[in-house]
Amino acid sequence: MAPAVWMWSDPAATAALRSRDLSTILRAYRHANELTQEALAAILGYDKSYIAMIETRRRDPGDVVVRRHIARGLGLPSHFLGVTEPDDADFAALVQFGDSVIRLAEIARQAGRAVEAVNELWPLVARLEARAAEGRLERDTLLLLASARLTLGVSLGTVLPEERLAAAAAWTGKALILARHTNNQPFLAHTLRMHGNELRKAGRLPAAVARLDHALAISADPTGQGSALALSARAAGEAGLPDRFEAAIDRSRRLLDTGAEHGMLVNPFTLREIHARGLLALGRPTQALRVLTAAGAGEPAAPQWQVIERVTAGEILTASREHDGAQESLLAAITIAEQRRLPHQLQRAIRAASRGGLDAVAETGRAALRRLRDQLSPAT
Repeated sequence: MAPAVWMWSDPAATAALRSRDLSTILRAYRHANELTQEALAAILGYDKSYIAMIETRRRDPGDVVVRRHIARGLGLPSHFLGVTEPDDADFAALVQFGDSVIRLAEIARQAGRAVEAVNELWPLVARLEARAAEGRLERDTLLLLASARLTLGVSLGTVLPEERLAAAAAWTGKALILARHTNNQPFLAHTLRMHGNELRKAGRLPAAVARLDHALAISADPTGQGSALALSARAAGEAGLPDRFEAAIDRSRRLLDTGAEHGMLVNPFTLREIHARGLLALGRPTQALRVLTAAGAGEPAAPQWQVIERVTAGEILTASREHDGAQESLLAAITIAEQRRLPHQLQRAIRAASRGGLDAVAETGRAALRRLRDQLSPAT
């Protein structure tokens, strides 16, 4: 038998549930699971004739105990059958404001307050996960859970150090499992983009490239396509795929030329950083420096991109043996990364400084990372 959480994400089953009609719900359940009336009766502990009478509306059990028993047997939230549980009102309020919580958390993350975003999301995700484990979520609430998982994963990917980034990818992966069942193509494309990026950050490059290819194939709007292209370029550069990298950069540039600039990924500043960093990853530091120093990139679309770009500048200048410029860029990046609580960027800066023999800069970064770890560790 299909788990209830999946079965009731089916649009046809959703229509039956919204009817709140026991006869309709029983027939939909049998159809989804290919059960006879006799088999359903055995599951519920009733006689086949009793099921038949309910389905033909000759019987409509109004007893709360009976309806709660049927709901439990079908793996349904009891409110679908008109039975209210003590915590239903609280949960209904949580669902009502869930979209606002997710939206505000995403705004906080993009504004450089990812820790605040995580703190806002945890209670919502925990409550939704508990209901899902009981098989008590309906279709609309499943979409809310998917959105919450995704936003939590992306926020964790901003605040976690490198050795723990797999946890962020795990959350975005859990969101993708649900997104595939929502019949919502834009949300699926968005989830694939974000999960692909978290896989890249966690070092799972082939999987990241595959998810981002899929995202690009199904992204219908210019912003979605541009975001997928930018992230694909990033992943291709790190994976050592020069042809894919150049193709994604070229398409991103053509998209920007059409005036499709929007958001953190589809803008000149971000594209310049992605292009320069990808060239460095592909072993072309001279070209990377040329791209990095080109004029006309404008301002970053979000505070964290200022840090990302300064670390990338430090990496490229170090590789080009421009030690004074590298030191200046990396020290600036370390200061802002600590302020913004971005441990992954601190770790990038430390590596770049160490490779370039900038030992004092590397130690400054390590000290900042220690302070940041202390801030982010649970109180004991």
